[in-house]
Amino acid sequence: MISTTNQTTQPEEQTLQKPTSNRLLSLDLFRGATMFLLVGETTSLYHYVLDYSTEGSLLHSLALQFHHHPWNGLRFWDLVQPFFMFIVGVAMVFSLQKRVHLPSDWKRVQKHIFKRCALLFLFGVMLHCVYSGKLVWELWNVLTQLSFTILVAFLLFRQSLKTQFIASVGMLVLTEVLYRFVQPEGFEQTFVQGENFGAWMDIILMGKINNGGWVTINCLPTAAHTIWGVMVGKILISTRTDNEKLKPLLIAGIIGLLIGYGLDFSGITPIIKRIATTSFTIVSGGWCLLVLAATYWLVDVKKARTGIFFFSIVGMNSIFIYLFTQTVGHQWVNDFVAIFSDGIFSWIGLGENFLAIAGATLSFGLYWYLCYWLYKHKIFFKV
Repeated sequence: MISTTNQTTQPEEQTLQKPTSNRLLSLDLFRGATMFLLVGETTSLYHYVLDYSTEGSLLHSLALQFHHHPWNGLRFWDLVQPFFMFIVGVAMVFSLQKRVHLPSDWKRVQKHIFKRCALLFLFGVMLHCVYSGKLVWELWNVLTQLSFTILVAFLLFRQSLKTQFIASVGMLVLTEVLYRFVQPEGFEQTFVQGENFGAWMDIILMGKINNGGWVTINCLPTAAHTIWGVMVGKILISTRTDNEKLKPLLIAGIIGLLIGYGLDFSGITPIIKRIATTSFTIVSGGWCLLVLAATYWLVDVKKARTGIFFFSIVGMNSIFIYLFTQTVGHQWVNDFVAIFSDGIFSWIGLGENFLAIAGATLSFGLYWYLCYWLYKHKIFFKV
């Protein structure tokens, strides 16, 4: 079960204004901003802006970036899940540093990680039951994917950076081999929606194919994101100078973009988020590295702290707020808020499109305040 902490001493997510010497504030910002974006998505705000903006306008083009690409291509929203999985890997390093002091501590942490992965898997399956309104067996949720990537990254945690990197590359090579050479009848089209290896695996695992082209086997290549996060966390927690920490992140990030986009532009392997092709995994990994490098330089090196708190408190209860907005929020809170926002704003003559956007914005604000209230009362839900 999810446990809560409500005590006078500061928990792991301690007061941001008085960070400990080894606290990575850039990671707080990165995680908080990512969760902030995910919370906004559950209000349908991005959909309303897209639906009610004029096609071809700058606003419409911007709103498109907050929706997944239909197939071959890359939009900003396609990076949010890789950000989340990468951040989990980085955070794992700092968390284990606090938890493991003696050899005997590792068994206790190992038990905790296994339990956490089991719960995340269960939550992911349960969410699809909530979406469907009935009991279903579907494994496409990010939490079920995350349960696998965390487990793999943890099992490799005590290995060298070289071994971890080789393991991550091995997963990408295995993904490429499976898609290109394991092609049962009816699933011979490597990169065609619903006709590829990933879709065939879904038939085996669940007896169904996702209408949007998402596949369960995505957890295999995207485990690389969490492994790379662990590698980066080890670099950032080391005694290297700031420049020595930033240099490998920047170089690896740029190389990731060159390889990922190069594979796509050359026609070797298209960038497809919905089946997590190797080119997508590599290019999104490159963006993860560059974004963290930028936030690390800005926040931890240059000490630019303005605005961190606003985003960071959303990340302090990340699993809770995700589950809450996906269930209670999506099914009840959004409609409840709309009753009052529509009633009030319709009096001043706002049209239907503005009413929808206003209601979604108010729900967004309500979820942020919930995170703030939990923070102020020192309540932190942990898995």
